[in-house]
Amino acid sequence: MTDPILSPQEQRIQAEIAGEQVLHTRQKTNAILHTFKNTRPRIDIERAKYFTQSFRRTEGEPLLLRWAKALKHIAENITVYIDDHQLLVGRSGSQGRYGILYPELDGDFLGLAIEQIPNRVESPFNISEDDSRTIIEEIAPYWQGKTFHENLAKTLPAETLKYTYDPEDPLKSRFIVNETASFRSSIQWVHDYEKVLKRGFKAIKNEAEQKLAQLDPLSSVDTMERAPFLQAIIIICDAIVLWANRHARLAEALAEKSENLSRREELLKIAEICRRVPEHPARNFHEAMQAQWFTQMFSRMEQKTGTIISNGRMDQYLFPYYQQDLAAGIITEADALQLFECMWLAMAQFTDLYLSPTGGAFNEGYAHWEAVTIGGQTPDGLDATNELTYLILRSKREFPLHYPDLAARIHGRVPARYLYEVAETIKEGSGFPKLINDEEVVPLLLAKGASFAEAYDYAVSGCSECRMPNRDTYTSPCAYINFPAAVEMTLYNGKMKLYGNEQIGLETGDPRTFAHWEEFWQAYMAQHINFLKHAFIQQHVIINLRAKHFAWPLGSALHDLCMKTYKDIHSPVIEGGIDLGYFEFMGYGTVVDSLAAIKKLVYEEKKLTILELLEAVEHNFEGYEATRQLLLHAPKYGNNDAYADTIAKELDRRCLEFTRRYSKELGVHLDLRLVPFTSHVPFGKVVSTTPNGRKAYTPLSDGSSSSQGADTNGPTAVLLSNYASKNFGYRERAARLLNVKLSPACIAGEEGTDKLAAFIRTWCDLKLWHLQFNVINRETLLAAKKEPDKYRNLIVRIAGYSAYFTDLSPDLQDDLIARTEHTSL
Repeated sequence: MTDPILSPQEQRIQAEIAGEQVLHTRQKTNAILHTFKNTRPRIDIERAKYFTQSFRRTEGEPLLLRWAKALKHIAENITVYIDDHQLLVGRSGSQGRYGILYPELDGDFLGLAIEQIPNRVESPFNISEDDSRTIIEEIAPYWQGKTFHENLAKTLPAETLKYTYDPEDPLKSRFIVNETASFRSSIQWVHDYEKVLKRGFKAIKNEAEQKLAQLDPLSSVDTMERAPFLQAIIIICDAIVLWANRHARLAEALAEKSENLSRREELLKIAEICRRVPEHPARNFHEAMQAQWFTQMFSRMEQKTGTIISNGRMDQYLFPYYQQDLAAGIITEADALQLFECMWLAMAQFTDLYLSPTGGAFNEGYAHWEAVTIGGQTPDGLDATNELTYLILRSKREFPLHYPDLAARIHGRVPARYLYEVAETIKEGSGFPKLINDEEVVPLLLAKGASFAEAYDYAVSGCSECRMPNRDTYTSPCAYINFPAAVEMTLYNGKMKLYGNEQIGLETGDPRTFAHWEEFWQAYMAQHINFLKHAFIQQHVIINLRAKHFAWPLGSALHDLCMKTYKDIHSPVIEGGIDLGYFEFMGYGTVVDSLAAIKKLVYEEKKLTILELLEAVEHNFEGYEATRQLLLHAPKYGNNDAYADTIAKELDRRCLEFTRRYSKELGVHLDLRLVPFTSHVPFGKVVSTTPNGRKAYTPLSDGSSSSQGADTNGPTAVLLSNYASKNFGYRERAARLLNVKLSPACIAGEEGTDKLAAFIRTWCDLKLWHLQFNVINRETLLAAKKEPDKYRNLIVRIAGYSAYFTDLSPDLQDDLIARTEHTSL
C-alpha cells in the first residue's frame, strides 16, 4: 500500500513530528509567532474597567456622547504595549494572546461566565483571580438590569419567548428560533479605511467642528440630536489620535533604553509614524498599514461586532502606496510581506471572546473573520487584480498562520494567473482563501438598490457576507432558525423530546393519521412558517431596542451617510442607506433529506409505514438498523438528484415568499441566508433523531452543504444541487456557505491545479455565492484527534474561517471527519 499524497500543510506537520525544525524565512515574524503560538488566551479587563468607570460618570447624557467619552477614557488610561520585533503597534489588551470584555453586552451573566470560562470545552480562556474579583465585585454589578439581553427577554411576547429562551431562565437559549443580537453589538462590518488613509482623523474632526458651528442654536433638533452627534465625532477623533500619540511616546522611551541599534532605529521610526497617523493622511505604505491597524484595533475596543471588524479590499486601497514606494525604492516585496505578517500576527493575538454560552457555541475554535478581500472588480467594472493581490496570496502560502481570514472575489473574467494562484493557495490545505462570486453578489446588490460602482466595490465581511462601505447601514444581528426542530415538531405534534411535554410548536396533528404526503407537507409547512413568524417578531423587537443600548461613534465618523444625516450607525433608519439583514436556515440538508425520505419511503414506495418510522426514530434507531439503512439510502440533497433538490428548492421558495411579503414592514431586507458558523453543532444538540438517518442530538448539516457523508456523487454534483435548489427569480437571497472537502491526491501536481481552477470556474458560472475547501486526508484528522499534542499546528476550515483542529470540541472534530472526502474532481 502506497503512502497517501499529503498537502503542503500535512507535509510540514509530519516534518515537525519527525523532529525537524520548520521555520519561516523571516526571522522577525518567526520570533513574534513563537512568543504566543499554541498558548491559551487570557482575559484582559482594562477595556471593561475603564468603559464602566466612564459610564458611571455620564449617566443621563445622550448615549452616543457617553460612548465617545468612554472610548476617550479608555484611550487615556489603557496600558499601551509595543511587542519586541513588531513594526506595527496598537493592541486592545495585554501582550500574548488575549480577549477583552464588553460588559454592556454580557453584564447580566458576566460573573457566572467568568467562573466557568477557564473550564469550558469551547474556546476556553484564562483569567487571574484578582481580575475575576474586579469583574464580579466592581464591573458586573453596575450592568445588572441595564443590558440589551435583559431588555430583550422582558420585551419579547410570551409566545415568541418560548422559542427563544427557557421562559424560566432567559440565560438559556432554546436553539429553536435563536436571537443573536445579545452577544454582539453589530453584525459583520467593514469600515471605509481609505477615508482614514487619504484624509486622516484631523480632517474628519474639522468637518464635524464646522458642522457644529453652523447649527441653529434655537433649533430643538440641532440642540438635542445633531449637536451631541457632532460632539461625539470630535471626541472620538481626539481619542484615537491621543491613543496613537501614547504609542509614539512609548516607542521613544523604548528606543532610548534599547542597546540594539537596529531595534532602536525601528522604534524611532514607529514613533514618527504614530505621530503622523491616523491623525493625518498616510504618505507611504508603512504609514498606511499603521493607520489602518490603529483604526481597526480602536474599533475593536469600541464595539463587539459579530465576526470582528473586517479589513476590506486591502489590495485596492493599499496598492497606490505600495506602487509608489516600490517605484521610489523605499520598499521591497520582502519589506511589504514583513509588514503584512506583522499585521497578521497582531490579529492572531487578539482573540474574539464570547462570554455567552450561546455565542461561544456558535463560534468554536477561537473563531475569527477579519476578512481581507482580494481580487474582484473596480468600481467601473474592470478586473481589479494587481501585484498586491498576488503578494497577499503569497503571504498566505508562505506564512503558516490561520490569520487573517482571506476572501478571494471571483468573476467571469478573472485572469488565468489569479485563478492559478488562488488554486495553488487552496492546495496548501489550510482553508484559504474562501471564494465569493461576483456573478451572484453584484446583481443582487444592484437589485436591492446599489449603484454599479457601489456593487462592484463591495468588500467581503464576516463568514461569507459582503458590505458596501458608505451605503450599508444595517447593524442589527438576526435570527438563526432551527428548521430540523420543525421536522421534529411535525412528528410529535408541536413537541420536542428534549423539552418533554411542553407544547412549544403548533398542534399540527398526529402524523399517524396523515393518509397522504400532502397532509404531512402541510403540517411541516405550518411549523416552518410559524418559526419564520416568530423570527420576524424577534427582529421587530431587536430593531426597536438596540439604539437604546448601543452607539458607534467611530463607525459613524467613517460613514458618509451618518455624517450627512447626523445619525449614529445603530439608528433604526438612516436616509439613503441600504439595510441588508437576514434570517438563517439552519440544517438545510437535514430537513431536505428528512422530508425526501418520508415522501419517498412512506407515501410513495410504501416501504415503511409512518408508525414504523416513528418507532425507529423514537428509539434512536436502536434495534432498527434496517429501517435506518432504508432512510440513509433515500434520495439525498447534494447528489444532483432532482427528487431531493426539488424539495430543497420548494423550501427555499417558501422562505423567500415569506420575507418578500413581510420584511417590508420592518423597513429592511431580511434575506434568506445559509451560513451557520459552528452553530449547526449546538443546534443539533436540541434536535432528536431525524428521518434522514441522523442520530439524536448530533450535528445538523451545515450551510448549503449536504448532510455529513450524504454527497456520494462527487463535488460537481454538490454544485449542481446548490444550483438546482435556488430560486433565481427572487432578490431576497443572501449568502449560502458551501464546504467541500478534497483529498490532496485528487488535485496533486499541475494537472490537479488545472482541475481545481476549472472547478472554480464552474462554480462561478453557476452563480453560487460562496465556496471553501478543506484539502486534507481523513487519516490526518483521525490521527490529530487521537494524538492532539502532535498536531497542534493543524489548521482546518470550519465555517467561513479556519482554526486549529485541536482547539475544536470533540463534536465539531467528529463533524469535520464525517464530511465526505472527495477523491476525484
